[in-house]
Amino acid sequence: MYTLTSIEGGVCAPEGFFADGIAAGLKGGESKDLAFIHSDTLCDVAAIFTTNRFQAAPIRHFQKHGITRSNFVLINAKNANAMTGEKGIDDIEAILSHAQATHPGLSSPVMSSTGVIGVRLPKEKIQKGCERFDLSMRNPDAAAEAIMTTDSYPKQVAFEVVGENGARFRIGAMAKGAGMIDPAMATMLCFVTTDAAVPAEAMKPLLQEAARTTFNAISVDGDTSTNDTVMLFANSRSGAYDPDAFAAALKKVMHELALMIVSDGEGATKCVAFEVTGAASDAEAEIAAKALSDSLLVKTALFGEDPNWGRIASTIGASGVTCDEKSLRITFGNITVYDRGEILFDAETEAKAAKVMRKKAFAIRCDLGVGTGAFTAYGCDLGYDYVKINADYRT
Repeated sequence: MYTLTSIEGGVCAPEGFFADGIAAGLKGGESKDLAFIHSDTLCDVAAIFTTNRFQAAPIRHFQKHGITRSNFVLINAKNANAMTGEKGIDDIEAILSHAQATHPGLSSPVMSSTGVIGVRLPKEKIQKGCERFDLSMRNPDAAAEAIMTTDSYPKQVAFEVVGENGARFRIGAMAKGAGMIDPAMATMLCFVTTDAAVPAEAMKPLLQEAARTTFNAISVDGDTSTNDTVMLFANSRSGAYDPDAFAAALKKVMHELALMIVSDGEGATKCVAFEVTGAASDAEAEIAAKALSDSLLVKTALFGEDPNWGRIASTIGASGVTCDEKSLRITFGNITVYDRGEILFDAETEAKAAKVMRKKAFAIRCDLGVGTGAFTAYGCDLGYDYVKINADYRT
């Protein structure tokens, strides 16, 4: 048996990690927009990236160099450095070379970016910002704030973990994301740090498995970004490792951050779990659940707090999974509105279901009744503010 205890400290909670965020002038004014994470010990690194075919320059740079060990990641907001071609990669090379010259000891530094697509990085501003970094700073709040774009609050978590074998280690993380969120990894950046002695060969499979039911299960608007990134840095400073405890802790960290991203969806007022059970397979349950979390008609009904169960049924039917109206059950919270061919949607039931939808967080449960497959996807509503935010995003 293992225990996970929530602690403060974000990415700086594990031993040997440092972070800070500053205003480098990318956003203008005093808004923080440039962050770093640094380890005083070389880390094993694993990463998973967007499925978008137009991967941004930071991802291509990482892959070009085949980075597996590093002690530094630089993150900028306001500019995605995407669709910038080879010049975008050249800009990263220049920035990171300058960072290494300014801060001797950086090994295979990594860069990550978020913001507007199709604009070259302001190299000079970022380089001058790097010159101001104090790599001994432990300021995870500032780092988490600096990577925000349309986020309304910084997102970070940390846990102390005690494994069944007595192994004690820490894991922390920060993330950003509020728009261009679709289950193929969401438009998000996430950086996970740990002092656990995780075997290098286990890191990427652990990330992939944890992402399947966390970051790959959320949707805000159905758009998949060019920059989606999850990175795991392990410096082994604790000397401790418990495979089951670490896998559970990593999933917990990523699940909490994924729900923060959905809850903070641009203009969102509620976070909804779409729980699909009784599917022909887990894979079909995933298809149906993600179809629901991604549907604009479902999202707008959520915003209007309208228990329009017909949209739920229609979306499931259109998803292509095995289903039959005679075996389907739809429930809002604990209020069943349709049960295997019987419509239970009278005035009293509608009022109860509408009351469920007025909550900030609830579940819509769909039992397909054709098998044992199950999957839960997470989404939010879509309202006026989403349009306002994205109508003038570049300004």
